[in-house]
Amino acid sequence: MNIQEVRQHLLPESLNLEMAATGLDQLSHDDRIQVVTSLGKAPQAALFEAAKGQLMTIEDVVPAGLDPLKEVIHHGKNSLPMFTLFQKRFCRSPNSPDKELWGYNHQAMAAITGPGYFVCHQHGDEVAIDYTRLPEGKPDTWPNIKPNSSGISRLVYFNMIDYLRKISTHVSIGRAVKGGKAADNWFLLCRED
Repeated sequence: MNIQEVRQHLLPESLNLEMAATGLDQLSHDDRIQVVTSLGKAPQAALFEAAKGQLMTIEDVVPAGLDPLKEVIHHGKNSLPMFTLFQKRFCRSPNSPDKELWGYNHQAMAAITGPGYFVCHQHGDEVAIDYTRLPEGKPDTWPNIKPNSSGISRLVYFNMIDYLRKISTHVSIGRAVKGGKAADNWFLLCRED
């Protein structure tokens, strides 16, 4: 399948999650990113609903066997009107590597919004990216850990949990829930190997 055929299976009017997953798995990393970054709000919202019940685990986020604190980058595209491209960077926790991941948001506005640190864990058949918890450590190359309750970070990350659902081996779809209320905002992630 080529990029356009895979993309077609991800659009609301012709959504076919099984075909999309097969196609995404066949594409190169760069081509997967091209597909992911081409999808806006309506396709992202439809994908999130279509992926309900797909089992996503923390091993889909950071593959099993990687050492604690080894960085895994996911390239992202959100449904906001501006600043739509970002990365979520994850690693296994050395304290409980099979149960939680640590991570932060790497993006152009980080100097203003802060790094948006989180702890990631299994939540039923989804993976929760929990901004209400801060990691106890980080890889040396990551920015300093700052609380999500101060400054501009409070407006962006405070009291928020993102929920991830699986689309393919490398691609997932997420939705933000802030203060217990689902936000009108979705995002796609594409994991680097």
